[in-house]
Amino acid sequence: MIQTPAIASSAVNGLPSTEEESIRIPGFIKPYGVLLALEEPQLEILQISHNTQEILGIPPEQLLNQPLEKLLGTRQASELKKSFGGDFNSINPLRISIKQSGKTLLFDGIIHRYDGVAILELLPTKSKSPSTFFNFYHSVKTATDRIQETTTTVELCEAAAQEFLNLTKFDRVMVYKFDPEGAGTVVAEAKGESVKDSYLGLYYPATDIPNEARQLFFLNKVRVIPDVNDPPVALVPAHHPKTHKPLDLSLANLRGVSPFHIEYLQNMGVVGSLVIALTKRNALWGLISCHHYSPKPVSYELQTACEFVGQVMSLELVSEEENDDLDYKIELNTAQSRLLESIAMAQTLREGLIQACPSLLELVSAQGCAICINGDITVMGATPHLDDVRDLVQWLEREVQDNMFFTDCLSSHYPVAEQFKDVASGLLVLTLSKIQKQYLLWFRPEVIQTVSWAGNPEDSYQVDETGVRKLCPRQSFELWKETVQLKSHPWRTVELEAAQEFRSALVGLILRQVDELTKMNLELARSNTELDAFAYISSHDLKEPLRGIHNYANFLMEDYRDVLDEAGVAKLQTLVRLTQRMENLINSLLHYSRLGRAELSRKPTDLNELVQQAIATLKMSQSRASVDFRLPRPLPTLECDRTQVTELFTNLISNAIKYNDNPEKWVEIGFIESKIGNKNAKIPYSPYPTFYVRDNGIGIPEQHQGKIFQIFRRLHAQDDYGGGSGAGLTIAKKIVEHHGGEIWVSSQPAEGSTFYFTLPEQEKA
Repeated sequence: MIQTPAIASSAVNGLPSTEEESIRIPGFIKPYGVLLALEEPQLEILQISHNTQEILGIPPEQLLNQPLEKLLGTRQASELKKSFGGDFNSINPLRISIKQSGKTLLFDGIIHRYDGVAILELLPTKSKSPSTFFNFYHSVKTATDRIQETTTTVELCEAAAQEFLNLTKFDRVMVYKFDPEGAGTVVAEAKGESVKDSYLGLYYPATDIPNEARQLFFLNKVRVIPDVNDPPVALVPAHHPKTHKPLDLSLANLRGVSPFHIEYLQNMGVVGSLVIALTKRNALWGLISCHHYSPKPVSYELQTACEFVGQVMSLELVSEEENDDLDYKIELNTAQSRLLESIAMAQTLREGLIQACPSLLELVSAQGCAICINGDITVMGATPHLDDVRDLVQWLEREVQDNMFFTDCLSSHYPVAEQFKDVASGLLVLTLSKIQKQYLLWFRPEVIQTVSWAGNPEDSYQVDETGVRKLCPRQSFELWKETVQLKSHPWRTVELEAAQEFRSALVGLILRQVDELTKMNLELARSNTELDAFAYISSHDLKEPLRGIHNYANFLMEDYRDVLDEAGVAKLQTLVRLTQRMENLINSLLHYSRLGRAELSRKPTDLNELVQQAIATLKMSQSRASVDFRLPRPLPTLECDRTQVTELFTNLISNAIKYNDNPEKWVEIGFIESKIGNKNAKIPYSPYPTFYVRDNGIGIPEQHQGKIFQIFRRLHAQDDYGGGSGAGLTIAKKIVEHHGGEIWVSSQPAEGSTFYFTLPEQEKA
């Protein structure tokens, strides 16, 4: 099964894809020029092509290990030596003349330095003088004007194909566009009158072009083969005498052609070839491939003109593709604005994303999405099952390191995805935070496609006598169609850019919210400090006059009992009770205000022992109450603050006893494994146990359940059910939250109440 349609390659640049053969060091050159490897600074000839006799009339042995001036003369050699100290791009080509056997031979001299070796190439020319700027200008003006007049990428490619046909006079010119996997298609074609067949719209396997060839196109953007049938010319000696390695010809115009590619072009019927690289934002966008069906020499002047026009086209590609996507990009920006507005107004990130679900899908034109925050996953639209998404997220956490991951063939990376190809053959993932496990996933369904190939791509391989499968030149380029499965519509560049922009904007928004929260926390810390000061005043300065009132009221009752009537004594007794209640309220407030800021002393604590101590204490203080205390199973040992958790259980158990008018009272203390959750008790999924204190008491009406944790809030009269300050549940809530947990109640009037709470353990560093 074909996973990705592939494109242009050997037909484009004719380079082999074999690991055994390096196209940088072929060890030979094309025969239409002479190549010399020189040792600086004296420019001694250390290596030379074997064809000097045919082109220069001098055997290579007579030039080896000789100074360059023996071939060029003192003046030209001296000028060339100076040129090696300058910018090669501004110097090449140099006009060089060599007198031999009464004749003057003219050459375009091309110099460069690579891997520490100076190289001079001599390309024969018939022109007696270097090309002038005006000659060059006239040769490229029409082509560049036509290219710059286009407004879409399609127009640009079609215009480029035609202008290169006019400029080079080749039989066929094709424009190829590559996809991210190195595959692609012929997107434009121009042909001479004698060419009848068409390659337009055909795909070529990505295996036809190796990574090494791609890299070379950034070094040398033009590749010429005048005649595939010309025999190659070896270098003498085969290895550079100083480096003892084959000569690296990465930048050489004369670099030899791979036999693999020669056979490939011959199978296509191509004799002459010219290829120009097209780049966009430092990436290989595609190639302009020119084919001729007879020998086709290409002057260095024409090569330079083609390179220039190719660079103009590369610059135009950026603006043209942006124009193509302009309307679509506006739609995506609108969706992004709606998303960010929703998130900014929501209480949480998850809430904002869910509320703007349509915009979240529109942002990248997806059919489904999943929001993963702290391991909790919400799915919307057409997505895999929740368990499949959870497994996929775990795979992403292990395998994907970048902030963005995308594919239009998920099963090629994650084979399990074939099971849900109908909703998730394509996947785009944004990682917001690995630490907090925040991910956004978008899904696209499978879209079955029919791909038209220039010949069967499997013909690129043959099995040798040992059973090894190897690449080989294809013999046939006839139309061959294949159905491609397990792939979605590809993610367009503008969609990927929109996703990246959204991530950046979202991270910026979160950072601003964190900054605002930090300021609020600083203000809260200041307020807490002031509250501490107030609590101190309450516990000392207010207590002193309060005790005075309390004591004087008692003195009055003792010293003036005979003078006061019963009403007066009763009023003084009420005053004493009120002062005592006010002191209790002040003490509760002081305890509450300091409780949350006290540093926790977490130690392994046996909760069974702790609860039994709390029960024993309550039995002594409420000896008249008959209560059945139940523990269905042993409680776990937990790392917590023993003192605070003892107070937590004491307060909850005490309330369970106090607010119970049944003749047979019972209180149950236990825990639930929250990993399974419980919808009826509103227990969420959690890696920690959920503890509870349950009773058969009077219960709490639903409309009051949200108020019971407010400080000094009592649902009954002051003296009912044993009285109290109303701070017990508030303190219990503070203790739970100080441990990083939550507390809530489930209750029915006349049936009893259950208080649930969690006490998460501190994560180990």
